[in-house]
Amino acid sequence: MTKKYELKTKQTIDTINHLLDDGIEKISVLIRHSDRFFTQDSKLEPFMGLTDKGKDFAFDFGASMRPDPLPKFTSSFMGRCIETAFLIDKGFTKKNSRVIDHNLLNDMLSPFYVKDVEKAIPCIEEQGNDLFLRNWFDNRIDKSIMENPKKASDLLTQFMIEQIQKLRDNQIAICVSHDWNIFPLKEFKLGLKHETAGDVGYLDGVVFFEKKNQYYITNYQTSPVLL
Repeated sequence: MTKKYELKTKQTIDTINHLLDDGIEKISVLIRHSDRFFTQDSKLEPFMGLTDKGKDFAFDFGASMRPDPLPKFTSSFMGRCIETAFLIDKGFTKKNSRVIDHNLLNDMLSPFYVKDVEKAIPCIEEQGNDLFLRNWFDNRIDKSIMENPKKASDLLTQFMIEQIQKLRDNQIAICVSHDWNIFPLKEFKLGLKHETAGDVGYLDGVVFFEKKNQYYITNYQTSPVLL
């Protein structure tokens, strides 16, 4: 049975808008892709695209963004993330008649933390996502299979801070990724365990920002945490 994930557009947009209303000008957002197809064949997993609802959700996310600042897109190389970034772009530009930069691809937004896919997939299938994640976070998965989870969260944090540092005036970084790129950040940076905080929904994520030369991370479930 295909697992159902909640749509979190409102929560993500509200988190961004709250920061903008507080005068925050440098923001980078790491979000999960939109609603997508699933398959029982693990070899086809990287090629699963968005459902029709997922396409609408992504478009609507872009249309829900404020006209300023302008989104600057980066995404995972997997199709569902590229589709999501493209459709957020289309939703934003259609509503606001603005010209923005094309989406860029970056490996840091893909599953870089999986060191041995052929060994990882059977483990995930045997344990299930929730138990595998807990075993990974508690360092019970061999380092030859998965990157150290704390290191993965540190690398992702540095990447998202770099996106802030690269912003031009009146830009916001929108980085489209996967739920498993977000889980380590919630666990190690926000102190939100997936067993109690829940799944990362579609278009759900975490928000990084700069304030008075310091960097923070937050999401709709918690107050900002100094990095």
